[in-house]
Amino acid sequence: MTMHRGGPVPEAAAETLLDLAEEALDQGDSQRALALCAEVLQGIPEHAGALFVTADAYRELGAVEEAERAYRRVTQAVPEHAPGWSGLAASLFDQLRFEESRIAALRAIRIDPTNGEAAYVRALLRERRGDLEGADRDFLRAWRLDPRAWPRPTPLTDAMIEAVIEEVTRSLHPAIRSYLSQVPFLIEEVPAEEICLQFEPPAPPSEILGVFTGSTLAERSVEDPWSQLPSTIVLFRRNLQRHAFDRDHLLSELRITVFHEVGHFLGLGEADLEARGLG
Repeated sequence: MTMHRGGPVPEAAAETLLDLAEEALDQGDSQRALALCAEVLQGIPEHAGALFVTADAYRELGAVEEAERAYRRVTQAVPEHAPGWSGLAASLFDQLRFEESRIAALRAIRIDPTNGEAAYVRALLRERRGDLEGADRDFLRAWRLDPRAWPRPTPLTDAMIEAVIEEVTRSLHPAIRSYLSQVPFLIEEVPAEEICLQFEPPAPPSEILGVFTGSTLAERSVEDPWSQLPSTIVLFRRNLQRHAFDRDHLLSELRITVFHEVGHFLGLGEADLEARGLG
């Protein structure tokens, strides 16, 4: 239902539209949320609430550049809008603009020390600098501020990873298992920036759970194996830890990630993996 058509939007109507937009966003209908906010902004271009919901909707759609622009408009309209600054920090982080993200996160924390998202983004930034203890403190802080929005990462040990890898490889055909024995599994904490840049568009650094590099099995079978770069499967521990909400979910996500990267080794593309439920 559209509440208003044409002309300036009365304040009461704007708030009603905004309530509907937030409800649509909560229900996962980001496009409807954008349309409702657009009605508000047509009459009140600097309505901070509508700009903020617009930014959140763009983030849900993965449109981080549009989200960044909307968050910037929020902070320009209301400079002390802490959620606007923390949202901006998150969207900048996803674009690999880490120093800008750090500045925005710190601004949000100065305005509102109870902003859980800002603490969470600062934790992500600390991970990338190798300050894992500091990152864990900030993850704990975010979790205490809002456990539902910012669940605490579930620890993932080398032994847990190795057990899942062994379980996955045992389930494969013996011939494939033989080839896979030549492919080492490596564990790293977070993906390097150059790995994120291998994707088009660049992948948000907190979302890459694993990556396969080198020659696929098919390429090895038709070309000189001695000319091929070594193949490896790298799993990113910290991203896996943050991707799951409990140990069982964590191990399930790890299994899927291992199968996904083994699929790449076998020469399967993303569409093939999606069809097999491993996307």
